[in-house]
This record gives sequence, C-alpha cells and structure tokens, in this order.
Amino acid sequence: MSERSQHRPAVGVEPGAQAEPEASVDLGTLVPEDDQLREQRQRQAQEAAARYDAESRVRTEQWRPVALLVSAVAVCLALYHIYTAYQTLLPTMVHRSLHVSAMLFLVFMIYPPTRRAQGWVWRIPDTVLAVLALVPTVYLWANYEQVVLQAGRFTGTDVAVGTLLVVLVLEAARRVTGWALPVLGLLFILFGLYGREMPGLFRHRGYDWDTLAYHYFATTEGIFSTAVGVSSTYIILFIIFGAFLAKSGMSLMFNDLALAIAGQTRGGPAKVATVASGFMGSINGAAIANVVSTGAFTIPLMKKIGYTRTFAGAVESTASVGGQILPPIMGAAAFIMAETLGVPYTTVALAAIVPALLYYLSLIVQIHLRATRMGLKGISKDNLPDVLEVLKERGHLILPLVFLIYMLFFTGFTILYSAAMTIVVTVVVAMLRRSSRMTPRQILQALEEGVRSAVSVAVACAAVGVIVGVVGISGFGVTLASAIVSLSGGVLFWTLVFTMIACLVLGMGLPSIPAYIVTATMAAPALVELGVEPIVAHLFVFYFGLFANITPPVALASFAAAGISGGRPMATGLASLKLAGAGFVVPYIFAFNPDLLLRGVDLVTGVSVVASAVVAVMLLGVALEGHFMEPVAWYLRPVLALGAVLMLNTNMVYDLIGLLLVLAVLAVQMLKARARGNLKLSAI
Repeated sequence: MSERSQHRPAVGVEPGAQAEPEASVDLGTLVPEDDQLREQRQRQAQEAAARYDAESRVRTEQWRPVALLVSAVAVCLALYHIYTAYQTLLPTMVHRSLHVSAMLFLVFMIYPPTRRAQGWVWRIPDTVLAVLALVPTVYLWANYEQVVLQAGRFTGTDVAVGTLLVVLVLEAARRVTGWALPVLGLLFILFGLYGREMPGLFRHRGYDWDTLAYHYFATTEGIFSTAVGVSSTYIILFIIFGAFLAKSGMSLMFNDLALAIAGQTRGGPAKVATVASGFMGSINGAAIANVVSTGAFTIPLMKKIGYTRTFAGAVESTASVGGQILPPIMGAAAFIMAETLGVPYTTVALAAIVPALLYYLSLIVQIHLRATRMGLKGISKDNLPDVLEVLKERGHLILPLVFLIYMLFFTGFTILYSAAMTIVVTVVVAMLRRSSRMTPRQILQALEEGVRSAVSVAVACAAVGVIVGVVGISGFGVTLASAIVSLSGGVLFWTLVFTMIACLVLGMGLPSIPAYIVTATMAAPALVELGVEPIVAHLFVFYFGLFANITPPVALASFAAAGISGGRPMATGLASLKLAGAGFVVPYIFAFNPDLLLRGVDLVTGVSVVASAVVAVMLLGVALEGHFMEPVAWYLRPVLALGAVLMLNTNMVYDLIGLLLVLAVLAVQMLKARARGNLKLSAI
C-alpha cells in the first residue's frame, strides 16, 4: 500500500457526541495515536449487535474440549457440503435432515437460552438438546424407505420424532433470530389445529396434531421444504465462499477502494458507506450483521465530517439492507426465489440489476444533496488510499468474483459446482499476495466461520417451514390472495398497496430470508392472480419484506445502526425510511412496467425505459432531500415528486404532464439560485 494508505487513521467519536459541520476535514488532526477510540467503536458495535441481532448472542465462555468439538463439527459439515456439490451422497430428505440436525446441534452448543444464561449449569440441558437434535436424522436415515413408502400412514414414533423436531426448531429459532419467527410459527400451528373455529374466509377443515407433526417431518412441504433444500445446497456454499473472501481481506479491499474512489467527493464517507455496505450485503445477505461490521468503520467517519448521528446511522442501515437486492449474488434469497419460481438463478440476478442500481442511485443523490446543503466536503486526499495502490495490493481478490460471474452466466455448469469451484479458486488466488495468503489454520477457520454464519439462515429456513407447512395444507395462501384482491376491488394499484402493507407487517422483526419466504407464500399470489408475471410479483414482495428492516416501529437494521452512531433509534428509523423513499417507488415502477427488468426487450426500449427511470429517481431524491442549488420550498417538493412519478408512466400524456411539472420546479430553483448568485454547477 502507499504511505498515505498505510497511515490512514481510524476515526471515531465519543458516543452521543454531536459533530459540527465542517468545510473540510483533516483526519490526521482528529485522531489520537492510540487505539482507544477504535476499541470503543468495536465495543459499541458489539453492544448494538447483541441488542438487536440475536445471531450475535453467542456464549462468551467455551470449555476447550467443547470448543474443539464445535469446530470439528462445523469444519466437517462445511467439507461435506462442498463435496456434495460435486457428488450426491444421500437421498434428498436425508440430506436436508442432516443439514438441519447438524445446525440445530451447533445452535444448542453455541447459543445460550438467554443472554445472561452463560453459566455451566446451562450446559447440561443444552447438551441434551444438542444430542436430541440428531435423533430426527438418525431415525429418518434408519427408516427412510418406510417413511417414504407409507404415504401418510404414520406411526406413533413418526409423530413423536416430528413433535421433537418442531420443538427443537422453534427453540433454536428463538435463540438465533429472536421471538418474532417462533411466535409466528406457533400462531400458524394454532391456525392449523383450530381451522374449523376460524371466522369467514380463513376457515378451513382443521387438522389434528398427529397429522401436522407427520406433515412437518416426513414430507418436503414442512420443515424440510424448498427453503431448507436451498439452505443445504446453494446458500451454505455461498456463505462459506463469503467467509473465505472475508478471511482473505476482501472487506478491507472494498472499504479502501470505496474510500479511494468516493472519499474526496462531497460527503465522501457516506458514499463510501453506501458502496462498501452494498457490496458486502450482496455477499453475506444479513442486514444487521452488515450494519454492525461495516458501520463500526463508516458511521464514525460520517459523523466526523459533519453528518448528524441520525443521518449517519440511516445511511448505513439503508445501504446494508439494499445489498440484499444487489446482484450478482443478492445474499441468499435470490437462490430461494429461483428455486421457488423454477427459473435459473441468472434470470433472477439479471432481472434485479436495474432496480437495485436505481435504489443505490437514489441514496447517492440524497447523500450528495445533503452534503451540498450542509456545506460538507470530503476527506483530504492525503488521508485517502490510492486506487492503483489498493488494486496492486488487493485487486487480485476481485478475480474470484469475476470467476464466479463467469461460471454462473457463461458456462453450463450448475450453481453448486460453480460455488464449490469458486471457493477453491479463492484459496488459490489469495496465495498470490502475502497480504491475503491463508495458512492451513486460516482455511480451517474460514470453513468453521462459514458454517457458523450459515446457522442462522438454516434455522430460519427450518422455522419458516412450520409456517409454510400450515399455509400449504390449509390453503391459507390462496385465501389471503383472494382477500387482498377482493379488498382492492381487482385494481392493480390498490392490490400493490395492500400487498406492500402486508409485506411490511409480515416482515416486521424477521430476518430477510424468512421475511421473503413468508411474503412470497402469502402475498405474491395476490399479484399473480391479477396477471402480474411471477418473477415481478416475487421481486415486489422481496423488496418490501426487506424494507421492514428499516421501517418503524420495528426497524432492526436502523436500530442497530443507531446503537453505533449514538442516535435515537426511532429517529434513525424514520431517517432510513426517507432515504429509502425512492426505493419504495421502484417496485411499483417495474410492477407497472416490467420492461425495467430488461426481460425480452429490444435495445431501444431498454435504454429509454432505464433512462427515464434514472431521471425520475434522481428527481425523487431531490424532492425527498429538498435541495437543488437552493432549498426547495415545502409546497414544491410534492409537485416535483408527482412530476417524477408521472414521468414513469407509459402513457405519453402523463409523461408530458410530469415533464412540465418537473421543468417548472427546476426553473423556479434556477431563478432563485440566480437571484442569490449561486447559479453554478458546484451548487448542485
């Protein structure tokens, strides 16, 4: 690295300190030589993670033999999944049950029943639960043919094993994801048991517990559903791949590259946070974890140049959530979507590109306009890494991503084979430079950390199977879709609105993957019923299921960011909602005009649709931030927003009306700027 890159300071502030806007900042004058502030930031991030991210509440003490056992199980499980990408070893049901049982075993060994239950006395019941977690796999393995061939004629042992599995899955979900998912699962179990007593449209025949327990355990429509199938194949491999990238220093490269490219621009640190969090979120697919990991670095940096605590936290949370809609990987939900729709993963990734870029464009526009309005500058060039030096030192780490994209989009190999090969390529490429080279110990650590990171996804997918199982057997999904369509009167716009509300409510407090599965199961059919293309409907509900993470009153990603920034949680959530405002419009755009997804359109149509969407999203950013050369009057902001939305309509008359409204507002702004002598490009 260059000298200025090597000496780039770590920036931090005291919790609750209010940064004053500054014209420019020399970071070297703000940071002491010791690591006190860095440690303080890390402590804040850990506290925020423990408070809002149940996945981070692991045991603080580990007896060495137990730690070695956990490590051995995790490494063996990682190697098993990598090998099965090349060669199938077990029948589908047994493979999925092995995946779930192993993950449950790790949960009970790693996660205490409560945050404070750290003592050895809790080890005994947790060890018993960990051993019991292996029972379903052993039973299914030993009785596989009988379970498959009995076709619904279950025994008392089948029911007992199914009951044990449901209890273990819900308890594991409570420990790893919090209360929302298991409570929702219990409510659906009650719905399945007492269907005859339900009112109106929601009434169904009802099922006894024996039938439900067997359905959960012995079919691929319960706990071992498509979600677990994807978790046990695609998702865990890509999470392991992400662990190898992290171990090789990929996250540091993203931060340095983003700093080198955007750090010197207006509000540079906020743009750095947006770019870095987007890239990392696309790989790891965990909004809160991404907020905590990248936010510990980016939030103090944003505060130092003058952004408020609330805005800094909002930028980080909004960018981290958006990473899960950003190709080429899109976290893990993209694979579940592809499997659910029965389309190639590349179809989902290609369709998601333009909407994701529009979302991030709207963030960058608002960040830039906020910096312009506050008179903020970027970071001094002397305190930034050099692009060429960053690429020289760590640029080779981009090669695994390039290789993955090539394998996924331009070869005929399967996703599993591509993912497994990319893991091998990552290890080989990391060996090219000493700074990224991994020792055998680090390779084992990457395998273990990958499986540990996959635990929450696997448990969430298993727990959501409790919900999906009842939805499927009772027909609740079809019923809810009919209710939404009936409530909207069959009008697409109102169906979209009610579906959006349902997704925001259903996704409240849920991790992104179960949020998508739940909303796709219960809300997407309403859109399909009105003729919306399935992939469009699933992307629509996917967006709003994710946005529940930044939508008050339960905005977990925003609350985690507030824990790091020192801002008020609810204020940070509202600021995040405003920043993502244009993102709330994007799903409506592609719902009414699927050409935005670039599916089967010619070049001219594609360019015109994307160009109009880009202009409209930028104008929406101006309306939301309320600044263009000069502050935009409050009564002109809704006019500008309306004009931007009308420009997105395929009707030429509406386009013209929208264009006239936009031009009128921009003309007013230019006249105001000219009167004040601020009519220059830099004032934008």
